[in-house]
Amino acid sequence: MKVGNCMTRDVQVANPEQSIRDVAQMMGKLDAGVMPVGDNDRLVGMITDRDIAIRGVALGKGPDAKVRDVMSAEVKYCFDDEEIENVLENMGDLQVRRLPVLNRDKRLVGIISLGDLATNGEATEAAVALSGISKPGGEHSQTA
Repeated sequence: MKVGNCMTRDVQVANPEQSIRDVAQMMGKLDAGVMPVGDNDRLVGMITDRDIAIRGVALGKGPDAKVRDVMSAEVKYCFDDEEIENVLENMGDLQVRRLPVLNRDKRLVGIISLGDLATNGEATEAAVALSGISKPGGEHSQTA
């Protein structure tokens, strides 16, 4: 199965100049813990509720701090025409639960999560990816 068949398509994008308060409110309304960050039609980062808590609040940044100050600028992504099995393996290796999905023109077209994959017939593969993701440390550790 291809990523494009089970990803979430309706994705809101944060702006790096927005406040973390605004983005936290957007996440609350969406019931989402992550948002892609875009600038001039380019994906420039990802921000999570954990980024806001650990890189923002825990370091004394107030609610008016900018998204660019707490987001992860190195973005890992996948393409909508990739096979799910390859993407799941990459998610496990990268220790991420979600990836933005781009088309081959490098335009954001969606987001894929372990939950999307688990509910679309890829539960076993999602469980394998989760075991890799759940290992302590890794590139995306907040303490690294």
